[in-house]
Amino acid sequence: MRTPIACLAIVIAVFAWSAIAPYERSTWWMEVAPALIALPLLFATYKKFPLTTLLYVLIAVHMVILMVGGHYTYARVPGFEWLGEGRNNYDKIGHFAQGFIPAMIMRELLIRTSDLKPGKWMAVVIVFSCLGISAVYELIEWGAAVMLGQGADEFLGTQGDVWDTQKDMGMAGIGACAALLLLSRPHDKALSRL
Repeated sequence: MRTPIACLAIVIAVFAWSAIAPYERSTWWMEVAPALIALPLLFATYKKFPLTTLLYVLIAVHMVILMVGGHYTYARVPGFEWLGEGRNNYDKIGHFAQGFIPAMIMRELLIRTSDLKPGKWMAVVIVFSCLGISAVYELIEWGAAVMLGQGADEFLGTQGDVWDTQKDMGMAGIGACAALLLLSRPHDKALSRL
């Protein structure tokens, strides 16, 4: 009970900070929208379908990543100009998380609500689902670019990389695989405590 409340407090504090003079307000709204959609869902399901503490922590981390990226834009988050690429790499962290956290959400939902058993097939379903989510997100970015024209540059965050879309989806796939490899056993223990 304490951990989800602490996660909520952190998310609210980061949201408040993020909302103060973001680099570009419309980009901020687009970046924090997933968190604003998820929070009411988490509240609505907390009593009837509580998630593992591990999942609440991961969801909070993902929300913080979104809010920091929204505040600065993903191309301008301080401290992420490494690897000598001449670009800001915060976007890579965001897309890795876009696979890592949803993989664990899907794993928990599948284990608790379906007949699919943990194992190779569940892993395949989860990884492909995360790649699908990433592809949908990239299509949303493309739609925003078409509708907003040059105003979408901050939301897209391609930073001049013609392969940005493919790299973003690749990072989500790597994130999903990493989550399943690193967290399946701790997640099973967390599920047994529900």
